[in-house]
Amino acid sequence: TIPECQQVLPTYSGKAGDGEPLLESLIWLLLTSEVPTKEQVDTLTAELHQRASKLPSHVIPLINSLPKDMHPMTQFSIGLNAAQTGSEFAKAYANGVPKNEYHKYALEDILNVFAIIPEIAAQIYRNVYFDGVVTKDQSLDYSGNFCRMLGYDDPSFDELMRLYLCIHTDHEGGNASAHTTHLVGSTLSDPYLSYAAGLNALAGPLHGLANQEVLRWIQALQAKFEAEGKEVNAETITEFAWDTLNAKKVIPGYGHAVLRKTDPRYSCQREFGLKHMPDD
Repeated sequence: TIPECQQVLPTYSGKAGDGEPLLESLIWLLLTSEVPTKEQVDTLTAELHQRASKLPSHVIPLINSLPKDMHPMTQFSIGLNAAQTGSEFAKAYANGVPKNEYHKYALEDILNVFAIIPEIAAQIYRNVYFDGVVTKDQSLDYSGNFCRMLGYDDPSFDELMRLYLCIHTDHEGGNASAHTTHLVGSTLSDPYLSYAAGLNALAGPLHGLANQEVLRWIQALQAKFEAEGKEVNAETITEFAWDTLNAKKVIPGYGHAVLRKTDPRYSCQREFGLKHMPDD
């Protein structure tokens, strides 16, 4: 469970339970079914930083050439598909590798994809919202380095990113993006193509795009009542909700089956907020 992982997996300080688990420690657990030591996690961190250099040289220039108003998920999919030229599995398959060795090359691709996607995502973010400059700090863990690439330098934000990335591994295999990745992978498409397919599924408004839709709904609510000089409270929120429903629209984020029972991913984020932002 998420609380158990928070108690036993190594953290940035090196002491389990003292802060959020390092994403690398959770990846180790998922791949081996074993709780790693801090030394093992540090070794994996170093390997991922080294593998990040395998991002093909044409990918960042391609991303930089894309329109800034192209949706980031579309850019992300394009970037990862472009990086597929580095697929070890595709090369091995083309060279006739025996079927019983497929997994070796698939694992190489999986680790390489995991290593390169932070730079792809960060480049898109910096292009869309800032100056396009991405600065790395590979003295940090995977999540901390990703925060620096995004342009953030705040230990509390690093901890939030570690939590946020870790809880996104709690997805079983049945949601649309995970299922799509499995389905495409079952055709022996390599992990680059399979993961990119999953990103395209995630981009739909009934899946990952719902996060964006929820935020836009809240922003529209705030803008409406600010323009009308009204306070945002239970009464005005109810009014806005009914306006949405009466217009034959849906309120984003509601109706998901998981939400019939408190989602543990919500619970740990709430606990993080109470710890780090008690007065917000």
